[in-house]
Amino acid sequence: MDAVIDNIDVILRGFGATLLVTLLALVLAVVLGTATACFRVSPLKPLSAVGTAYVGMVRNTPLTVIFFMVVFGTPEVGLNASFTAFAVVALGVYTGPFIGEVLRSGIQGLHTGQGEAARSLGMSFGQSLRYVILPQAARDVVAPLGNVCIATLKNSSVAMAFGVFEATAAGYTLANANATAVIQILAAVAVGYLCLTSLAAVAIETVEHRVRIVR
Repeated sequence: MDAVIDNIDVILRGFGATLLVTLLALVLAVVLGTATACFRVSPLKPLSAVGTAYVGMVRNTPLTVIFFMVVFGTPEVGLNASFTAFAVVALGVYTGPFIGEVLRSGIQGLHTGQGEAARSLGMSFGQSLRYVILPQAARDVVAPLGNVCIATLKNSSVAMAFGVFEATAAGYTLANANATAVIQILAAVAVGYLCLTSLAAVAIETVEHRVRIVR
């Protein structure tokens, strides 16, 4: 355990980067996912087609391929940024459709009377989504959304292969530098991920419970 204790600062720095990439990617994914869900349920065929195409293409493309396209493709069109920024974009673009589909299931799970009541009050389709349907749908899908967030945290480890020094990269680097303590170092990284995902699960359960009480 000496190798773990002596290098705990490196491991913590790696997990700090993991959290940063995950949180920023989730912000982007929520924006893309919300827009996608709205497009998918829109009565306008072009918007629905765009949402369907985005979901179909990204969900059926491996995350590693998305990373390759963002990291090596965007500089070709003149967009340059750090590897961390590229990782956030790649992870956010990949996660967006999953959040969108979760929200869409929540929207479609609501009674049709909710939308009809909103329209009877003179609301447009966009207003009824924003003020009536989406807030209720989001409450109904807290747990599935939480599962997507946890999956995003774990998927962030792919960024290691593209030059981002996050938790997995920290463990890999330390394992190479401490050949006699590989198992201990990798176990410490695994425990770190377990702690983060467990805390996230507790937070999700708490939010879901409070939302149910409010309703």
